Amino acid sequence: MRCIIIEDEPLAQERARNYVQKLPLLKLLACFDNALDGLAFLQQNPVDLIFLDIHLGAFSGIQLLETACIKSQVILTTAYHEYAVKGFELKVSDYLLKPYTFERFVQAVGRAQELQAKTETNSDKSYIFVKTENRLEKILIDEILYIEGMGDYRRIHTPSKRIMTLQTFLEFEKELSPQRICRVHKSFMVAIEKIEAIEKDRIKINNVRIPISDTYRAGFYALIGE
Repeated sequence: MRCIIIEDEPLAQERARNYVQKLPLLKLLACFDNALDGLAFLQQNPVDLIFLDIHLGAFSGIQLLETACIKSQVILTTAYHEYAVKGFELKVSDYLLKPYTFERFVQAVGRAQELQAKTETNSDKSYIFVKTENRLEKILIDEILYIEGMGDYRRIHTPSKRIMTLQTFLEFEKELSPQRICRVHKSFMVAIEKIEAIEKDRIKINNVRIPISDTYRAGFYALIGE
């Protein structure tokens, strides 16, 4: 697993680096002391796993997860236990409370490895089941045009129907491969293959124009090779 460390405490960064180097299944690509440099690296390089501190100065690890399209598995590392619930709401792989032992570190990496395998399996899926009203509805991934946020609901648009669900964008991002369905705005995910045109940060799909927000712009254009 290709990994990076985003940690602004020198001693904590060194501990994480030493632990990574003890595990043959991990390959350390880089270390950063702030989230913005880490994000810039992620937009240009494939990374499987991020060891991410929460308190990183002006731009925190939580803000990074909330605002960026992160495809990697994430293990949060922090001295503050009160962020655990928020971390798992953001679908992190695990939550390491400093100072953590090597045994606990290995356990977290194993969990991330298992979740990565499930994510790779999802990329080959041809359908998903979506909770809607009192049933589960099967939706072919190839038929999804885009997913729209509407308050507490998400609306899935296909050529033949629209499906309303309470499932969150974070749940969709974990279930759908970003190479197929990508987040481009806080209120929109789009099917890459269904894009007809892009003009002035507006995506045209089925005669609907969908905005690309500042938060997701760099990640989206990197994904489509622009």
